[in-house]
Formats: sequence, structure tokens, C-alpha cells
Amino acid sequence: MSVSYNEKEKIFHLTNGRVSYVIGVLPNGQLSQLYYGKAVKEVSGFNRYREGAFCKAMAAFLSTDDPSFSLDTTRQEYPSFGETDLRDPAFELIFKDGSHISEFRMAGYEITKGKPSLPSLPASYTESDDEAETLSVTLKDALSGLSMTLLYTIFENEDIIARSVSFANEGKDGIRLTRAMSLCLDLPDSNYEMMQFSGAWARERMPYTRKLVPGFQGIGSMRGHSSSQQNPFVILKRPETTEDFGEAIGCTFVYSGNFLAEAYVDCFDTTRLLMGIHPQNFCWLLKPGESFQAPEALLTYSSCGLNHMSQMLHRLLRTRVARGFWRDKERPILLNSWEAVFMDFNEEKLLEIAKKGKEAGVELFVLDDGWFGNRIDDHRALGDWKVDTRKLPNGMKGLAEKVNALGLEFGLWIEPEMINEDSDLYRQHPDWVLATPGRNRSYGRYQWVLDFSRPEVVDGIYDMLCKIFLDANISYIKWDMNRSVTECYSVAYPPEQQGEIYHRYILGVYRLYEKLIAAFPKILFESCASGGCRFDAGMLYYAPQAWGSDDTDGIERLKIHYGTSYGYPIESIGAHVSASPNQQLGRSVPIETRANVACFGTFGYELDLNHLPEEEFKKVCAQVEFMKKNRRTLHHGDFYRLKPPYDNTTAAWMVVSGDKKDAIVGYYKILNQVNRGFIRLRLDGLDENARYEIEGLGEFGGDELMNAGIVIFDEQATFTTDPATGHQLDFWSRLYMIHRI
Repeated sequence: MSVSYNEKEKIFHLTNGRVSYVIGVLPNGQLSQLYYGKAVKEVSGFNRYREGAFCKAMAAFLSTDDPSFSLDTTRQEYPSFGETDLRDPAFELIFKDGSHISEFRMAGYEITKGKPSLPSLPASYTESDDEAETLSVTLKDALSGLSMTLLYTIFENEDIIARSVSFANEGKDGIRLTRAMSLCLDLPDSNYEMMQFSGAWARERMPYTRKLVPGFQGIGSMRGHSSSQQNPFVILKRPETTEDFGEAIGCTFVYSGNFLAEAYVDCFDTTRLLMGIHPQNFCWLLKPGESFQAPEALLTYSSCGLNHMSQMLHRLLRTRVARGFWRDKERPILLNSWEAVFMDFNEEKLLEIAKKGKEAGVELFVLDDGWFGNRIDDHRALGDWKVDTRKLPNGMKGLAEKVNALGLEFGLWIEPEMINEDSDLYRQHPDWVLATPGRNRSYGRYQWVLDFSRPEVVDGIYDMLCKIFLDANISYIKWDMNRSVTECYSVAYPPEQQGEIYHRYILGVYRLYEKLIAAFPKILFESCASGGCRFDAGMLYYAPQAWGSDDTDGIERLKIHYGTSYGYPIESIGAHVSASPNQQLGRSVPIETRANVACFGTFGYELDLNHLPEEEFKKVCAQVEFMKKNRRTLHHGDFYRLKPPYDNTTAAWMVVSGDKKDAIVGYYKILNQVNRGFIRLRLDGLDENARYEIEGLGEFGGDELMNAGIVIFDEQATFTTDPATGHQLDFWSRLYMIHRI
């Protein structure tokens, strides 16, 4: 691994022996993008790849001395707008005189071992300086006194480059920053397909693929959070790329607020990929002596298909973005109270559910919404983080002690960013709400959004939660967020800083997480935003798992998990077996299939086990035992997508342990088909020279399993056969357990 600078040719080269990223210094001191892809050994002469040396018709050029030099036809590292480049820029500034034109030129660079942290922001990290090298390039605009620092970190073990940028005002006048992308990548052609992961509440992260064409194509969120509508992760892949073959570039944003991911193809078929904070309603005032740090973006390249790209991201997000006490530990199997009792409960009812959970072998009981203030429905009490002693006469401490006495850990649900109008907190602090003066206040779920851009609001919520966390033995927190931001305005900031509030809000969320993690480092946080409305890499820095979706239907979860797996490790996907018929869809799915899907995630139950027939309860006990035995392989192995679920016929995926000794295949028959033949399923990721045993099927060669596959018949899953007719029913599944001999 090395980051080097060729002084003679003015070329930076970042490589780990598998991938190369090459940057050139242009004649005017700006930076150009010369190459990104499979590793190259030599970079001398790479300036010949600068397309701008051949100026096209209608292009403006920077100097009469060199009519071939135009930024409009030059691939750049971090371009501005207007200085002969008329494409979308990576950044935009407004100076005191109202002008937008800047002239940033390289002023210096530094190459260091390891990776620096980003102030007040989540980011990837290293545990040893030998894991990565970082290039820091400083550019300055002489007229304004503004400096810009571009950060590039290349990792030794994963083909991933972390990108970010910071601005520092060293001049005499205030400057407004209205656009600050974290990543710009100029590519030499447009022969790509863009994959995005879109949806809505309860159908999050569905993959969509489209061919790049001239013009703009992109996704974004202006909801105040990363959103379920569009996820801050995109892939550019070659049209011929498959799961196991071809080139793919993945780009994920380590941020939880408004974002933009955009690909622009110009008239010469070059592509500019941009990712960063959405510029809509963003305007940051940089006063003299102040600086601004943009969030981090992670860029990964694979020449071996989409599975390989995903696996690299999975490992980095799981081990070098997620952090803390729970990062490498096996996650507890939990039982959540929500779909069992909703808000209608007392201590006795909760303990009955917890006792049955203990009997089944679960390890953690979670009390969901309804435990605080006058919380009898979702119209009231958000913000009143005090225990309702009418429901819990012995307080949270008393309930936690009784749950612990059963041999279970205890967890709790909170929604700290929101407030109901009918709450004591609102009556005390009506100004703590994000709202535009003199304008209508929009409702969402009967609640408003607290102004987390204000430190005193964050501190006030922290103090209330601390009292609860200190009083009771709490090992798990489910942190919910159930409303997008509307009427974004803070009375605590002057008019010229209102464009900062969306970003300051997210910084406040991160600050509350940091304070709570510092005070309670052994609590396992799970983020939940109406399910999957804030499922992003930034959240994983604080909460190593996220509730995948409020849709707990086993069949719909196949699609949600499959799409999520492109950019996020399955260990991060909260997945529970819920009641049947399903609350969201009314569909009945066998409990075996519900568990066979959920085990490819952080596993748990969301129902009252006391209401299950004895036969089904025995199956639950067996599922819990299976998960305890196999969760390390499931969560820490390499995940392979085998067959997508989107045609509603079949789906398959598998996990292979790092040493290739064990594998678990999930196969799912969605809708039954008439007179269907057999299915041949080819596996992936095994040792082609090894012999394997598949439990119940016999011995196979690794090469045989990956090339010829295994034959699957409907009769292999008898639990969904209608006993009256003998016909196979919908929604059957099977797990194949594979062990190297």
C-alpha cells in the first residue's frame, strides 16, 4: 500500500496493489482525475490521459497562451463552476461582492499513515496506522483567503477510498458556502448503468437500474433525513456486469441528512459522479477564522462483480464504521413488545410475555412505545421522558429488575427527536420546535420536530434520558424517528444562517448519540426511523444495527433484505419474526419461512409467544437454538446474492464463513407454480478444491456446488403441503447447512 507523488510529472498515485487512483496537477495548479480502476504499477506519462489537451469546439479556454486548455473538457478532482467549466460543480461559493468565481490552486500536500477523524461527524476509522494511508491536498484561493483541503484515505485490506473536503476562511470577509459535495469522480466514458435503491415506507431499498444517457440522472433527499424514498448509496456498473463478473463502482454517503447523488453525462460521453449534502436550502456562512467540514463518502471499485463490491463495503462498515462495545459481539436474540401489546399494557402483562420469551431461549426483552408520560396513544406525551407509574408502579427500575431476574437483558424504545403538542415539554418550551415564524406548522403523526440545532435542546433531552438510563439496568435502546422535517427554521439563529439548520439538526442528532454512548458505552443502540427511513452508513457509526423496515412480512422482507445487502452488511439489518396474519399486509406466512428470512439479519421476535399453538412454540425454541449456534457465521461471513426475489417465484442467498469451512444457504419459494420442473441452484464463495457435506443431501465437491449446483424439489419442504390435498402451498423455504469435510 502506498500514496506517492511524482514531483517531476506532478502526479499523485494511491494504490493498495489491487486498485489505483491517479490524480494529476494541471498547469494552472488545479487537480485533474487521471485514472480510477484496477491497480497499475507505473503512472509516469499519465498526463497524456488528460482529455483537456484536445480542446473541443465551443469550449472556452483559460489563457490565450494555451488555446487547448479548457476545464470544460478536462476531468477534474473537485471542480468549480464558471472558470471555463460549465458542468455541475463540486462546490459553490458566494463572496462579499456577490461573485461566485474562485481560483483554487494547489498550495501543498501531506501523506500520512492511518486516517484522521472528522470533527463532529461519523466517518470510517483505523485501529492501526498500518491499515491505511491518507493524502491531504490543500488548495487556496488567493483573492478571498479561503483554503480547501481534500482528503483521500486508501485502505490496505479493502479496495475502498474515503473522500471528504473541508473549507477554512483565512480571509477578512464572510463567505457563503452553498454547495459542498463530499465526492466528485470524473470518468472517461458513460458506458455505465446506475443502480439506485428507492422505495417508500414499508417497501424500502428496492434496486432500480437505468442506462446512463446525456444529461442528469440522480437521487436525493430533502426530508431532513436520508429517507426511505432514496438511499444514499449508488452503483455505477458496466452493462455486462453481474454478481460475479465485471466492473462496478459503489459510492455510499456516511451521513444521515439531506443528500444528493448525481451522475452527469456531457456531450462527449464523459461522466461526472457527485455525492454530498443536498445543495437545496443549504447555505453555510463561513465567518473569518471559521471552517466547515463536509461529511465522508466511501468509494469502492470491483472488477469481480457486485457481490465482491458488496462484501468489501460490508466488511468496512461492520468493522471500521460501526464501533464500540457491541461491534464484534454476537447480537442478542430479542423479544419486542410492540406487536404483542402496542401501548396497552401493565407490568404483569409485560412479564408474562417476557417469561414465555425466556422459556423459548431469547436473551433480551424490549419494552417499546407507551411507557412514558400520558402515552395512551400517539397523540400525546412525546418529550415527556418520565415513567408512567400507572402502567409501571415499580418504575422502570422495578420492571428491569424483574426482567433481569428471569435471566433476560432489558431494552427500551425512545423517540428523542420528536414532541407532541400535548406534552409537558411543549407547554414548557414551545420555542424548542422547528417552525417558521408566522407560518403554518405542519403535523406529521401528531408530532413536531425538536430543534436539535440548538445545544440546549439536545442537552435537555439528554438529561431526561440519563435519569431513566441511570435508574434502570438497560442494555439496549431502540431509537425511533417517525417524521420528516418541515418548515425548517430555528429561532436561535439569525436570518443569514437559516440555510445551516438542516445540517446543524443532524449534527445535533449525532451529538446526542455521542453523549449517550460516552455515558453508557455498553448499551446496544438500534436506529429505527419508521423502519428504514434513516438506514445509512452515518447511523451505523452510532448504532451498529438498524430496524430494516416496519414491514415484517417474511415475503416482503426478502425484497427489502436483498436490496439492502448491496450496500450494507446483513448484521446491520434488524429482522424479527412477527405475528401471522401479518400486521402490515394481512398475509399468512409459515413461521419456518418467517424465521428463515429473519435469521439473515439481527434476529428477534415481535409477537406474544403465549398466543402460539404448542407446536409452533416448539419451532420457535428450535429457531432460537439454531440462531445461537450459527449467528457468528451468518453475521460475520461473506454474503452472496444468488437469485433475486423480484419476480415473485424464487429467491436465494447464502453466507460463507471467512475460512470457507461453513456455509448457510437460504432458498425461498415465493408463489407456487403449476407443473414446474426442478430448480438447479449454483452456489458461490466455496473452496473449489474442498469436499463439503450438505446436511441431509450428502457429499459434494466445492467446484461441483458452484458450477453444477444443487437440485431443489418442492417436496424438500413439507411444512407447506396442504394435508387435505397434498398440494404444495406458497411461501415455503429451506436452509441448507454446508460444512467442509
